Amino acid sequence: MNKQEILSLLNAPSAKERLGNLRKIISAETEKPVARPEFANNHIHTTYSFSPYSPTAAVYFARAEGLLTCGIMDHDSIAGAEEFREAGKIAGMGTTCGFEARVSLKGTPFENRRTNHPDQAGAAYMAFHSVPCESFEKAQSKLHALAALRNDRNRLMTDKINSVMRPYGFSLDFDRDVLPLSMYEQGGTVTERHLLYALSLRLIEKVGAQNVLSFLTDELKITPSEKIQQRLKDIKSEHFAYDLLGVMKSELNQRTYIPADREMMTLSEAVAFANDIGATLCYAYLGDVGDSVTGDKKAQKFEDDYLEELLSYLRKAGVKGVTFMPSRNTRAQLERLMGLCGEYGFTQISGEDINSSRQSFICKELAEPMFHHLVDAAWKLVKQEIRED
Repeated sequence: MNKQEILSLLNAPSAKERLGNLRKIISAETEKPVARPEFANNHIHTTYSFSPYSPTAAVYFARAEGLLTCGIMDHDSIAGAEEFREAGKIAGMGTTCGFEARVSLKGTPFENRRTNHPDQAGAAYMAFHSVPCESFEKAQSKLHALAALRNDRNRLMTDKINSVMRPYGFSLDFDRDVLPLSMYEQGGTVTERHLLYALSLRLIEKVGAQNVLSFLTDELKITPSEKIQQRLKDIKSEHFAYDLLGVMKSELNQRTYIPADREMMTLSEAVAFANDIGATLCYAYLGDVGDSVTGDKKAQKFEDDYLEELLSYLRKAGVKGVTFMPSRNTRAQLERLMGLCGEYGFTQISGEDINSSRQSFICKELAEPMFHHLVDAAWKLVKQEIRED
């Protein structure tokens, strides 16, 4: 079977089907993937937030690239964690389960400053790593309530998208076009990517894949980078819709984004929640961005100018770790960050932010000696989450 055929089986409608198909696929293997123990990934999104991969598929394709351990990290949801852990057992992989959420910095020295959120000052992405299985239900109950509040904002953003696209004969219906792309009814969440992916699919349908690039440049006045233009000229690519989504996220989201508010925990609430469910709360370092690895972020300054002040404050507030992507930043940024983590006593966790079909589950930088501790940290998370069923 080719990748698309396997992906279809592992993205079957129910978790029971997906896991059953995984057992069959693995049992039919004539040889196992070559193991690459020098790598790990603790930040894999699934269909429970936004990704081409169900929790089962995420485990399989991480294993196919040689990973021996991997971690789920969905936005505002941990509903896929049980499936992810079971898939890991079937595949013989170590797994770690967490989720990502926006946190309000209102009432802190950073309430009017941009940290790691491209679209909203005073808001930060925080990763809740290593949630023990006995806390899944408690965590999911709170998260799905936040996801419901998020949908109020999603509907308003759909209206803004329609106001931008109406002159071109485009419109989206949230219930008809967006919700079916999500796993919301199964406990997942709807993100800005769902809205813009729905728009990307509608654009391809309306103008044809061969005319997408000219529509972007001539009508929407968006000029993608040369690298992205070349990708969008390959209209038969399996990644085409995701490449278009990357452009929409980078260029159109700023026109249609509505700031998050009611769905965000405060920093003190996030710390208390993490402690209550036994998670390791981490700040997700972004760093000033040049050429975006995932193609969905513009060059922009973030927290580097006041990183020491930020990390010092977060540590005193009860945040226990920092998570980061070595492929995203310069060597100078990473050396500075890791030095500060050591100074303030932060746990360091790494993972590639997987949400597109084009991305590899492997962060090749982890093979460098300076990052070996990040792989050790991944296995530490796996061991502390092990519970006898």
